[in-house]
Amino acid sequence: MIVGSPFAGTVQPLSAVPDPVFAEQMVGAGVAVEPPEAGPVEVGSPVDGTLVKLHPHAFVVLTASGTGVLVHLGIDTVHLAGEGFTLHAAEGAAVAAGDPVVTFDPALVRSRELSAICPVVVMDSAPDSVTGPAAGSPIGAGEALFTWT
Repeated sequence: MIVGSPFAGTVQPLSAVPDPVFAEQMVGAGVAVEPPEAGPVEVGSPVDGTLVKLHPHAFVVLTASGTGVLVHLGIDTVHLAGEGFTLHAAEGAAVAAGDPVVTFDPALVRSRELSAICPVVVMDSAPDSVTGPAAGSPIGAGEALFTWT
């Protein structure tokens, strides 16, 4: 399965995420994308599927094969209670890779002294089970972020 980047940014390893749940791959394997300094950033679905969970700061897309892919927009951003986030889809909606799901403002996230880094994770997958571009590489929206088997 190819998982696309939900937006343009810089690829980072999950170990760079300042949250042990992601950094230690407790949720699953994946990579992170550091968004640009300026915003807003439109966040697209990384895969085709159904939005089974949708919050302003995070969403999960379930693929036809039953694999869940989590996109988490920043760290501890749940505390913003939706401020700086705009939803473009509804929970239960079918989405295609690249379809807009959320727009968020990484500058606002950073202004609150929170990290804007965005983990993209295959839920319940084995640690280090994805392959993708080298850390520090720029990536465009929709480009292959990693592959998972």
